[in-house]
Amino acid sequence: MAKKPDKEKTDNLQVLKNDIRSGAPARLYVFHGEESFLLHHYFEQLKKLLLDDLTESFNFHKLNTENFDIQSFADSVEAMPMMAERTLVQVDEVDLFKLPEADRTRIGEILSDIPDYCTVVLTYETTPWKPDKRLKKLWDSIDSCGTIVEFEKQGQRELIPWVSRHFLARGKRISNDLCAYLIDVTGGTMTALAGEIGKIAAYSGADEIVKADIDAVTEPVLDAVVFQMTDLMGEGKYGQALQKLQTLLKMQQKPLEILGAIGGHFRRISTARTLLDHGRGASELAKLYGITEYPARKTMDAARRFRPEFCARAAELVLETDYRMKTSFDEPERLLELLILQLAQEARRG
Repeated sequence: MAKKPDKEKTDNLQVLKNDIRSGAPARLYVFHGEESFLLHHYFEQLKKLLLDDLTESFNFHKLNTENFDIQSFADSVEAMPMMAERTLVQVDEVDLFKLPEADRTRIGEILSDIPDYCTVVLTYETTPWKPDKRLKKLWDSIDSCGTIVEFEKQGQRELIPWVSRHFLARGKRISNDLCAYLIDVTGGTMTALAGEIGKIAAYSGADEIVKADIDAVTEPVLDAVVFQMTDLMGEGKYGQALQKLQTLLKMQQKPLEILGAIGGHFRRISTARTLLDHGRGASELAKLYGITEYPARKTMDAARRFRPEFCARAAELVLETDYRMKTSFDEPERLLELLILQLAQEARRG
């Protein structure tokens, strides 16, 4: 059995970086996780390291759910490099643990004896990576011979300088606060941010990015619009809050998903209100909900505008709307509008 080197398993992304930097990739990797931008980035780094333009068509073998079978996989792994030193085999979105037992046994044998000249990368971008460790032969082969790399969604500490660098590369400056705002309205994935940065930089006619540039061309995610809607209610701008709901409906967001986001946001506001009343800060809220500092701070600011009685009533109204959506023949869109009007009425009372 071809054993992988004795490496730290606690930070396999760093292991991968070291492998690429040293020019000595492992024979087997598993790439998965929420941050597809990083997954693609490091896969491309491996391709640059292992392949060249002249011989890539001979030495790069890609299998997916449409063309994968055991013999094709075995042939790809065993294929000798053509006018090069190494080959690369990508198996994309194939859940090996759901294959028949005979196939799993054979795959385990192949993965345990990958040739020195070959690197195999199992990639999972849309298919969840959920290894069934009860299937010991296959799992032991992957665990003992492979490096499993999870590309997690990055936090603000990593994303703010990353966003700033990408704007600078386009000749634009942006403040840290606006970086945090952009991260919030896009959902904070590098994939979404990369696309929005290009649009914002092209739209802006100045060297310095301002909030109006972001708002003009960026389509915010559901949670960000709900955040904005709540802020408007807290400021007494109830007509604009209703317009934000119309924005969500025009984005073809499902009414139940909008209601779920509203309910979740008001639960966070209620928690923030309780923390404020006990002298706690945004860091406590961030820990409780697993969110970054910027949305935690914004939620605490919103909670300062609402009394505990309003938070309790908001929860009741959301539950009533949910029940009516699921049991009545009323239009879900009209029920959402009614909810916003009811919340606005409650907010006016203080």
